[in-house]
Amino acid sequence: MTKPAKTIVGSKGSCRRAAAPGARESVHAALRGGAPALRGGDSAQESIEMPQAAELRRQAEDRLAQQPALTVLRSDADSYKLVQELRVHQTELEMQNEALRESQAIIEAGAERLELALDAANAGLWDWDLDHRNLYLSARCYDILELRPGIATAHPSVLMKHIHPEDLSRVTAALQSCLEGDHDGEANLEFRTLCAKGRTAWVQCTGRVTARRRDGMPRRIVGIVTDVTARKRAEEQLRIAAVAFQSGDAMVVADAQGRILQVNGAFTRITGYSAEEAIGNTPGMLRSGRHGPDFYRKLWEAVTREGHWEGEIWNRRKDGSIFAEWLSISAVRDASGAITHYIGTFSDISDPRERERKIVELAFYDPLTGLPNRRLFMDRLRHSLASHSRSGAVGAVLLLDLDHFKVLNDTRGHAAGDQLLSEMARRLRTSLREADFAARLGGDEFTVLLEGLHEDPWSAANIVEGIAEKLRATVGAPVSLEGRDYRITPSIGIALFRNRHEDAETLLRQADLALYQAKAANRDTIRFYSPEMQAAVETRAEMEAGLRRALAEDELELHYQPKVELRRGRVIGAEALLRWKDKAGKSIPPDRFIPLAEETGLIMPIGAWVVEAACRQMAAWRARGLPPIRVAVNVSARQFQQADLFERVASALRTNDIEPQRLELELTESAFVASPEKTAAALGQLKDIGVRVSLDDFGTGYSSLGHLKRFPIDSLKIDRSFVRDIPGDADDAAIAKMIIALAHSLKQTVVAEGVETEAQLKFLQQQGCDEMQGYFFSRPLPADEFTALLRDKRRLRTTTRP
Repeated sequence: MTKPAKTIVGSKGSCRRAAAPGARESVHAALRGGAPALRGGDSAQESIEMPQAAELRRQAEDRLAQQPALTVLRSDADSYKLVQELRVHQTELEMQNEALRESQAIIEAGAERLELALDAANAGLWDWDLDHRNLYLSARCYDILELRPGIATAHPSVLMKHIHPEDLSRVTAALQSCLEGDHDGEANLEFRTLCAKGRTAWVQCTGRVTARRRDGMPRRIVGIVTDVTARKRAEEQLRIAAVAFQSGDAMVVADAQGRILQVNGAFTRITGYSAEEAIGNTPGMLRSGRHGPDFYRKLWEAVTREGHWEGEIWNRRKDGSIFAEWLSISAVRDASGAITHYIGTFSDISDPRERERKIVELAFYDPLTGLPNRRLFMDRLRHSLASHSRSGAVGAVLLLDLDHFKVLNDTRGHAAGDQLLSEMARRLRTSLREADFAARLGGDEFTVLLEGLHEDPWSAANIVEGIAEKLRATVGAPVSLEGRDYRITPSIGIALFRNRHEDAETLLRQADLALYQAKAANRDTIRFYSPEMQAAVETRAEMEAGLRRALAEDELELHYQPKVELRRGRVIGAEALLRWKDKAGKSIPPDRFIPLAEETGLIMPIGAWVVEAACRQMAAWRARGLPPIRVAVNVSARQFQQADLFERVASALRTNDIEPQRLELELTESAFVASPEKTAAALGQLKDIGVRVSLDDFGTGYSSLGHLKRFPIDSLKIDRSFVRDIPGDADDAAIAKMIIALAHSLKQTVVAEGVETEAQLKFLQQQGCDEMQGYFFSRPLPADEFTALLRDKRRLRTTTRP
């Protein structure tokens, strides 16, 4: 009969069952086996070694000795011994686990330090397992190469198509050498990559063989890749600057305190001072004494205020002789706008020949870029027109303007703007043929004259288009300014000429018209001039003048289209729609003059007039005893960029004593995209006083659920394009149903616009749409006709929703 198990009471009062006697020997044997030593280490190869079995047991027994002793029935000594063995083994396991956790923590800390180091170095990790033909790239590698994560995990050959064609053979040769075992185990290459977003980037790729087969061939290569585009461009800028520094004009670079840091050979030739004598001094070492303090004070005030000064000044050479020089000083600013350096260039104009050269240069060349100016270009164009009239060949004028240059000039400063213009001029010179003629007309506007293209106009046009596309790509490539990359795209207008009677000014004006069309087509575009374009521009100019007159002479008026509540069929509001009828009684469609108002900025005063007129009309209805309704007015994205939008709306409400909740502003999501911060601030102010906000044309354009969450919107309008084909079009019906459900879940009302049929109406009623407007109930009405509708209390001519 088996002996009953003994009851053992542990130190915490828990009850355990002792093992049967037959099993004791095997348990003892298992416990005596101990545990193997454990190792762990971080990136520095730090390791933790577990004690040997005897030492581990001693440490466990010491730890147990510090705990309360077990109380065990004295009658069973074997059970007592077995329990003690189990406690020692448990303590050993706990100590081993502690060591494991410590080792794991060290490994994780090392991995974290490695990741932080790679991030700080702007580097990505790659790991190529040649046995399994698998390449691992870290997240930073994908960022540098602008690739979709996971695209290169199958095989490294996938990446080869992203290497610049001019560098591919060099990279392939280095890779082949490494794979054949001829390499010393390390590689370091710099090459260009074709990124997914269309730009070219320079990367530095280093690698090391970390494992080899028995025959010495590599099994695994690990390395890092770093984006060195900024450094490469900086080196290019330095090379360009080095060439420019050795020009015929003297050049001086000084720090913010005016201490000379560097001079070129022309400085020594003109002044007699060596570089060693000039460096550390200030330009005051050249003062002649012919200018008083007031002259220098005004000079430096101009440099500080405008970033540039240019003029004639008298200075003294080392031998004491006084000479006249033409001096140009420019300030260099950092990202915060603080002046870090001054660059001065001057030439000796005391020599009559040099003075004559400088006079010609100032008269016919742009001092910033060195390109011919407008005067010289027009003279060359007139000569070209005469010669082409005799030869019969086709020529062309290209007018190039930098898109959004004013934004960069205003935000980064004039020094950065000047640097950009100089770089653009350099790119023009290097991109054109030797016979082509480029000039700077002023500001960010450049022009190119192409002569003797072809006798056939179509062939000439093809040649011009190819040259223009090359210019567009070259000028539009990223440029490094003050340590940051910028991409300024060009718009290009082209006018062809041959046997023409127009003068140079007319031809340039035609190129300007084509340039305007290029900018109207979202910029970064090329457009050719045509007579139809001229007619369109003249019509537009005539309409713009008429629109300005209409605003000044009260030719604008508002029509009102009712908004009907679908549940009860009653008119609860209206949308105010702008109409224009000129003095001759001709109506101009809104889709023609409203886009023009947006382009010209007239939308701001027109928008203010609409808000005031709508509030004034609401006051007139109230004076006639008509029930109050909501009136919605359309507000453009440009109006939300006005700092005084809230004051204008609040003033119109206050002046006409209109409750703010009676006014509803309808805006499209373009307002959110164009200027989200200003829009959010303006909407917040308007909502604070009770003005309602409606999101127009929902479901088209920039529709985003994020806008519904971020901005205080009261209602959504289903765009008429989704209403037109319901219920017959299943897709439109599903979209309309989804918009209604979405709005209601956000506690917003829904308005369907463009309702024209009873089938549309019933579908919207069934889906729970709140309001509608459209020809099914009424077209937009002049104010007096809408007043009659309100007085008659006309209702929707259909049954209400069941």
